Amino acid sequence: MKATFLLAFILLLYNFPSIAQNLAKSDTIVPANGNTKLQLEKIKTKKTRLHSDVIGNEPKKSILIDTTIQNKYGDLLNNDPEYNKRYPLWKSFLGVPGGLILTWSFDRYILKADYSRIGLTTWKGNIKDGWEWDNDRFGINFIGHPYSGAFSFNAGRTTGYNFYESFGFSVGGSLLWEYFGENTRPSYNDLINTPISGAFLGEILYRISSNILDDRTRGRERILREIAAALIDPKRGFNRLIMGKTKRVTNKEIYQKEPLNVAIYSGLHRINDESMEFFGKGSSSVMLNIQLDYGNPFEIRSRKAYDFFKIRGDLSFGVGRKFVDDITGYGILFGKNMQVGKVAILAGGFQYYDYLDNKTFELGTIGFGGGIFSKLPIGKETNLYTNLHLAIVPLAGNSTRFGPDTSQLRDYNFGGGFEGKLESTLSLGKHATASLLYYFYMIHTYVGAPGNNQISILKPRITVRLFRGLSIGAEHFVYLNNRYLTEFPAIHAARTEEKVFLLLYLEDPQRRGHYN
Repeated sequence: MKATFLLAFILLLYNFPSIAQNLAKSDTIVPANGNTKLQLEKIKTKKTRLHSDVIGNEPKKSILIDTTIQNKYGDLLNNDPEYNKRYPLWKSFLGVPGGLILTWSFDRYILKADYSRIGLTTWKGNIKDGWEWDNDRFGINFIGHPYSGAFSFNAGRTTGYNFYESFGFSVGGSLLWEYFGENTRPSYNDLINTPISGAFLGEILYRISSNILDDRTRGRERILREIAAALIDPKRGFNRLIMGKTKRVTNKEIYQKEPLNVAIYSGLHRINDESMEFFGKGSSSVMLNIQLDYGNPFEIRSRKAYDFFKIRGDLSFGVGRKFVDDITGYGILFGKNMQVGKVAILAGGFQYYDYLDNKTFELGTIGFGGGIFSKLPIGKETNLYTNLHLAIVPLAGNSTRFGPDTSQLRDYNFGGGFEGKLESTLSLGKHATASLLYYFYMIHTYVGAPGNNQISILKPRITVRLFRGLSIGAEHFVYLNNRYLTEFPAIHAARTEEKVFLLLYLEDPQRRGHYN
């Protein structure tokens, strides 16, 4: 008997290279085997069945997975270099001014903006007059410029450069725009915010579009995937078109992908007139919120930038001219997984982005700091998820003592400081969740009314499952804003809101659980 086992083991070792080679191609279509669409459907079904995260934090180790190139769900850890080659630097950088020219053309001929009237005289003046803190509106500085920075970032990211290398493209794009894209003096805040937040947004758009793209597909499915990816990441869509990648068909998966959970909230949003009320008198609007959770924080693996991130956007329609309430998120830069008893932990460095625009205050921040995520199993299907963050804020914009911006010019301060965040969710399997979020910001003014601002946000939330991925939920908000200004008396403002909503939760079988 021992001799039989020994012989079997020797034969396994002898044949292991060929076995691994065959298994590593488990995502590959073989044209000789018939209908390619049917083959692809079978590949996806088999991968889901074999590598789903059903009970634990990740799938069990499997001989089907080559962990040198794949994560434990069978997806690539990196884009396939054969099909995602790095273009020469000069050729990739040509995409930066191309995107800026498109933006300028929109400003000049569609918006007919005065700042877009440029020429040799304005360029010379910008170089000669030097830098300043600009007076652009809050939304322009903290949403518009990051989105512009994402275009420049993805000029590099979509031509084979990694996250950190592509950051240089967004810096270059910001400098070009500040000197030559408008007739106002170049601004310090834009040079900071555009590339940093542009890299944050650009990498997220790139990662989501990678999850959508599949060069193995053909026909209508392929067309829909290309359109959807281009809408998510326009720069990537344009580059794929001029590079001929929209028509390229491969037999294997060539893009890095991670599990992605999507939560869509829709319902009523009530803003209470009096502070500290609960469902008091006030204005109501229709709300639509979308949250994306990318990657599994508890999969034990080597970590690199943005293989795990969260971003949430809250929109309200029907009250006032503003409809973007807030956009918040974070992405991992580096980290390490560990297991301490029953508790799964991810600790690492993160980049943070916050944009909040409501009746009580405006706040936009860039943050870098540390975060700890944990998962504590309490029962067979009950888990407690908690994450804690502390970050430095090198640049922030926050409203003055006179309240949020209602003009077409800047009515907010520039500053910096630190932020802390706590998010905790008790997940009762598929039946219900109870969450508590607390954010705190301490901002010291650099430019504007001297002083300090303390902002606290508390959000308790519950959801109860109705049917499959559909739940009903309620969320209460408490905003506290304390302004301690050098030249004015202290100001204390409070505001409460409620949201009642239906939640459609699209759960990836490889990332079970409501994490936050």
